[in-house]
Amino acid sequence: MTKLAMFGGARTVGPPKTLKAGIGWPVVTPEDEAAVAGVLSAGLFTSNDAGRGEVSWLQRDWAGYVGTRHCAAVVNGTAALELALAALDLEPGSEVLVPSLTFIGSAVPVVQRLLVPVFVDVDPVTFTMDPDAAAAAITPRTRAIMAVHLHGVPCDLTRLRDLAERYNLRLIEDAAQAHGATHLGRRVGSIGDINASSLNVTKNLPTCGEGGLVTTDSDELHEQVVLRRQFGESLEAGRERDYLSRVLAGNLKLSAVQAAFARSQLERLPEYDAARARNVEAFLARLAQLPGVVVPTCPPDRTHAWHILRMRLDPVAAGLGDVPAGPFRAVVQRALRAEGVPAQPYQIVPLPGQRAFRDLIGLGGGYPWRLPGARHVDYRAEDHPTALAVIEDSVTIQRWHLNPAAGPVLDACANAFAKVWENLDTLAGLARSLDYRAPWHAAEAELAA
Repeated sequence: MTKLAMFGGARTVGPPKTLKAGIGWPVVTPEDEAAVAGVLSAGLFTSNDAGRGEVSWLQRDWAGYVGTRHCAAVVNGTAALELALAALDLEPGSEVLVPSLTFIGSAVPVVQRLLVPVFVDVDPVTFTMDPDAAAAAITPRTRAIMAVHLHGVPCDLTRLRDLAERYNLRLIEDAAQAHGATHLGRRVGSIGDINASSLNVTKNLPTCGEGGLVTTDSDELHEQVVLRRQFGESLEAGRERDYLSRVLAGNLKLSAVQAAFARSQLERLPEYDAARARNVEAFLARLAQLPGVVVPTCPPDRTHAWHILRMRLDPVAAGLGDVPAGPFRAVVQRALRAEGVPAQPYQIVPLPGQRAFRDLIGLGGGYPWRLPGARHVDYRAEDHPTALAVIEDSVTIQRWHLNPAAGPVLDACANAFAKVWENLDTLAGLARSLDYRAPWHAAEAELAA
């Protein structure tokens, strides 16, 4: 049996496999640098480019890639969601269904639009919104469903679209983590009534900082997004700026430098997607041979973008039926990190357990919940048992695998998993004696300190 690094053994994962060439993200090429330099030479720095600059070209290219009639580029992915909601013009106090396991950036725009987020538990396999739980959460005040394609796998858009049509709801895709993924042959970001993507530097399609994209087939919704991108002004190609604000709005324009970088990256997105899929699937195939490692999968009607890799750890299947799931995950995570694997949690508290929602902090002393007619929602993490279970027993790997050259380092990570599994009996003893608190309880104690 090979000695674990956490007990003084040799580390499994390290240089040269962990050098920037194999794990760095984004991969910056001379073409990317030339695209950015081209903006500096041309002098068209914002989205007010009369159709002749990088922002307009990115909008054209992304709409063509995902398969929509329109795209509006904005400052970041959170702003893209807020503008999508604004374009729908939902009455303040209306309810929007949001999955309980996602980044808080999916829910903050709902509150910013004075709408009430209603959190819905997730599917234990895809980690996306459970359509049955969504159906049970609909009330007479529900107006929209936010379908978040968490970690890169699309939601069950067939069932969520059916729900939306049955109850006359709007469907919004949050495709921030799923660039290039498909559902029934269609790329995500083209299926909802209006859709948002992120260009954050950590995403599969990155820019050199921040950016967001709003897509739709609706002329009216697209117009409303564009109006709200810059002070409510109608900035059409070939028309002089009139400084007339047609709606009340702020300034959420995208920089042409970021658009140019993203356009250059978009040219390589299919190539990188294919390489990533090969590398990740080979890695997961090795992990799946280890009893107790439940690797992420993708339903047959969808394709996965593999933005984040989440592995659930099952002590019963690993032959350690007397070890609780949480302590088992905690000691395995510690052992993997000692071996050099970047195993870490992702979202340690379901959104309804975040203090901002649990305590109805909101805006202006409790809005939107204090609006006349708005429902007072009692947000409780314990009402979302699947989200809690997933947080309790899973670890994630982020970013390293995005690099198309990450095959060797992922193979080394698989070796580290195998080494840890050789030592499960030792780790089981640690888990049994661990002074353990669930991640959401530990987070609450930290906030209270």
